[in-house]
Formats: sequence, C-alpha cells, structure tokens
Amino acid sequence: MTTPERDPSHATAAAPLWVPEDVWPQLADLAIRLSARGWRLATAESCTGGLLAACCTALPGSSDWFERGFVTYSNTAKVAELGVEEGLIAAYGAVSEPVARAMAQGAAHRAKVQAAVAITGIAGPSGGSAAKPVGTVWFGWAVDGQVQAECQRFDGDRAAVRAAAVAHALRGLLRRLPPPPPR
Repeated sequence: MTTPERDPSHATAAAPLWVPEDVWPQLADLAIRLSARGWRLATAESCTGGLLAACCTALPGSSDWFERGFVTYSNTAKVAELGVEEGLIAAYGAVSEPVARAMAQGAAHRAKVQAAVAITGIAGPSGGSAAKPVGTVWFGWAVDGQVQAECQRFDGDRAAVRAAAVAHALRGLLRRLPPPPPR
C-alpha cells in the first residue's frame, strides 16, 4: 500500500480542471493526516451531490484513506442511507444543524470510519426562504466520535455555492483532525 508519506506524488500531481485550485492542497493535507493514523473518510452530501467525494477520489492514492461517499439528495435517502430520523427532518428541515449532525454521525457509523463530513444546503437558484435563503449550507463533522456542526451562507450562483461548500467542508475537517504525528 502506498501512503502519502512514502509516495508524495499526490502533492505534485496536477489537479483536474474541475477541482477548485484552493482545494487541491487541502486534499493533499487531508491524505497525509488520515493515512498517518490509518483512518478512513466517508462523505454524506446533499446539495453538493457528490462533489466532495469526487474531489477526494481525484487525488492519486485516495483508496488508502477514502472509504465511500453517500449522495443523499432526497430526504428519503437521508433516512434510508444514513439513518437520519424522519422526525428531525420534519421538525427542523433537511437544511439544519440536527440533520447535518445526524448525517455526519450516520455516515461514520454506516461506513465504520473514524472521520465523516456532511453537507446539506440550498444551492439555488430556487428553494430558499426568508429563514433559509439560497446559499445557506449546514455542515456536520464526525471525527473520532466527536460531532460538530456549523452553518455558512455563501453568495453566488449554484456552482459557486457548491464549490464554496466543498472547500469549507474540507477546511472544517482539517481543523478538526489531529495534526500528523511526528515522523
């Protein structure tokens, strides 16, 4: 098995054109941190529709640390694939802190991984409300048994909101992961 410490070619590989430029170095850092501990990652995505998983798997060697991605665009999928309780969705809506937390916990539990990230939001151009305008995105992170969530509001069109959500999810995950152990 090739890990980033033994084969740093992932850091110098060219990023695919569809991967945002600022995301590529974050992916390399993520690979190092997860591989150094033998940890694996799962993603649970709604409004990003699998873009985070696609970015992760664009990095050579990602099979060493990426377990799987759940694309749970519908509420039915969130319930069936991640075990999100229907009552949470009914009470708070799919774009909410409780649902983001449940998505992250569900992804970590179902994939049996040490790290999971969830994204649920309103990318637009429709679907927003006064309480949850277009660009509202909730994130959930489950890292080594600890679950955290936060909300962000991104400007721009659908593509811009989705790209910003992927970048924020990665930054948030990196903030929550322990640094790589000393060599």
